[in-house]
Amino acid sequence: MAQQKWDEEVDLLVVGTGAAAMSAAIAGADEGLSVLVVEGSDKWGGSTGMSGGGCWLPTHPGMKEIGVPDSEQDVLTYLDQCVGTPEEVGPASSLERRQAFVRTAPVVHSWLEGHGMVWKTAKKYPDYYPDLPGARSGGRTVEPAPFNAKKFGDFYKSARYSMPPGVPLFAGDTYLLARAWSTPSGMVGGARFVFRALGGAVSGRRLTGLGASLSARLMWIAKEEQGTEVRLSTPLTDLVVEDGVCVGAVVDGPHGERRIRIRHGVHLGAGGFDHNLEWREKYQGLDVEYSSGNPYNTGSVIEIGRRHGADVALMDDAWWGPSVAPTSKTPTTFIVSERSMPHSIIVDQEGNRYVDESTSYVDFGHAMLEHGLERTNHSWMILDARFGRKYLNNAFLAGKKALLAEGVAVQADTLKELAEKIGVDQDAFKATIQRFNGFARSGKDEDFDRGHDAYDNYYGDPGVKPNPNLGEIAKGPFTAMKIVLGDLGTKGGLLTDENARVLDTDGQVIEGLYAAGNCSAAVAGRTYPGAGATLGPALVFGYLAGKHAATRVQKDAAVAAA
Repeated sequence: MAQQKWDEEVDLLVVGTGAAAMSAAIAGADEGLSVLVVEGSDKWGGSTGMSGGGCWLPTHPGMKEIGVPDSEQDVLTYLDQCVGTPEEVGPASSLERRQAFVRTAPVVHSWLEGHGMVWKTAKKYPDYYPDLPGARSGGRTVEPAPFNAKKFGDFYKSARYSMPPGVPLFAGDTYLLARAWSTPSGMVGGARFVFRALGGAVSGRRLTGLGASLSARLMWIAKEEQGTEVRLSTPLTDLVVEDGVCVGAVVDGPHGERRIRIRHGVHLGAGGFDHNLEWREKYQGLDVEYSSGNPYNTGSVIEIGRRHGADVALMDDAWWGPSVAPTSKTPTTFIVSERSMPHSIIVDQEGNRYVDESTSYVDFGHAMLEHGLERTNHSWMILDARFGRKYLNNAFLAGKKALLAEGVAVQADTLKELAEKIGVDQDAFKATIQRFNGFARSGKDEDFDRGHDAYDNYYGDPGVKPNPNLGEIAKGPFTAMKIVLGDLGTKGGLLTDENARVLDTDGQVIEGLYAAGNCSAAVAGRTYPGAGATLGPALVFGYLAGKHAATRVQKDAAVAAA
């Protein structure tokens, strides 16, 4: 084989700037590796910066502080119950990978605290299946405190986020803000948020919120505290693999192509294929995508890995969730709290309910698929006038006028008129509303058991009795919003082991090649165990990749010396 020509050398090359990538970069630098981070787009932060920022890190030290005991065995029991056994799910969620995640989650929590991360424990946010064995009614999810983006100077202009600096929102604020006008606890939560924002403004800080806080803190640790170089607009275009070992990488950039010799490893953390419509149609049967993930996520690093023999899994799945359809002026709006509030239901194109509207968003997405996309994509969310007066509607905040003008939202004085306008079967729609209203009065949803557990109730209205998730659809004017199958990103990608090493199609490790985050197949399988079950594993497996890369090289060096 001809000798390779290199333009530069580095110990660890990290591709991407989301949670998985930056965790690997920080861990590698901690071990003394020289680290280079490359980001294909002109914005850093990835889908992490656009996310809610919650991280599912079971057994973390903060749980003891709030008096919620946890154990590795309980977490593993819970994963068996909600995800399915490893044998049922496949190698992406192997027992070894589950054990590595559960064992390392509290380590990562403390490790990042040691780097200045300030965690807030979401003590009231339950696991998404709170009644299953091993579940917890709160505490396993943490989120970062607001970060002062002003510290970055002009560099923050290239950050990717959904919430601009100056709006220091916690994900844990959202359930209270959604009912800030209707309940005392909501009003208190809203006031706390306002004072937090004002406090930041008065002190001259530009405080981040949600996932922007997480991505900013991680970037600060890597770039400013550890001195890691970060190159934007520098996509990975290929890997150099010799005899099953990744020894280099090729990147493009403002100064042209660069061939980089990798002494210790390459870590891929560049997201899934959210916005690759060709792949979405091929693997998921979709002829249109409504993803809320990073628009730069096209699956390029997955394709590069496959080019060199890497295996993939779960390509047909995603972090699904119902979303309000976009317009020419408003983006796709992923909806969570709105679905749980009283005085609302969701019906298919025939006017029938088909799911517990308050269920976790991934389960809701699977229900849309199982019921048949020809009937559910799109669906209609029906609201009576009390919903509009009492609860937050994020889609309307994004642009009510545009939604109404383009028919994504429809209003009518009567339910009969509304049924005519949205084109559902009037008799079926009438029967659905009447049956649901009976459930609202009795407090028991006999069809889909909406409001049956702590997760459903979390986003409900505790002032509504006897069920905080059920309220009659009876007072006009009425509103219908077009609901489509959206997602927070794709769930399938490169198959990896418990150290985040990429596996080939024979199940063998491709030495020196690592992957974590949404470009890798999810350890959570086809479900969503709890809030932050995307970002928590991303941090954990990124950390394991960075640590293992250093260990692998040390072993190789020891062998060579012998």
